[in-house]
Amino acid sequence: QVRLEESGGGLVQTGGSLRLSCVASGTTLAMAWFRQFPGKERELVATISWTGTTARYVDFAKDRFTISRNNDKRTLSLQMNNLKPEDTGVYYCAAAGGVNPAFSQRDYTSWGQGTQVTVSS
Repeated sequence: QVRLEESGGGLVQTGGSLRLSCVASGTTLAMAWFRQFPGKERELVATISWTGTTARYVDFAKDRFTISRNNDKRTLSLQMNNLKPEDTGVYYCAAAGGVNPAFSQRDYTSWGQGTQVTVSS
């Protein structure tokens, strides 16, 4: 397993932007961002293939969020624009066991500790 460390969370007003970053300790395959609200299961935000050429988003993230990666730097990013209060939660970086975008938590073998995103109204 690789170690993953997220950064970039914080407090932002409605309509604002944040860029989350995740650094991996080693080579990763497909990766993703998940988020979790108190008392809820983690939910997928976006997933990206090993090469970075294929990305998939859940409906709430389309047109507002962009996932990207830099394999040379072993980083994964999530650019979040037009943030809403309902985006408030803990965001996690995850690395999968396969090369293609993966949609289930069960597909992911490594997780970061999470970074808090808070959007004020």
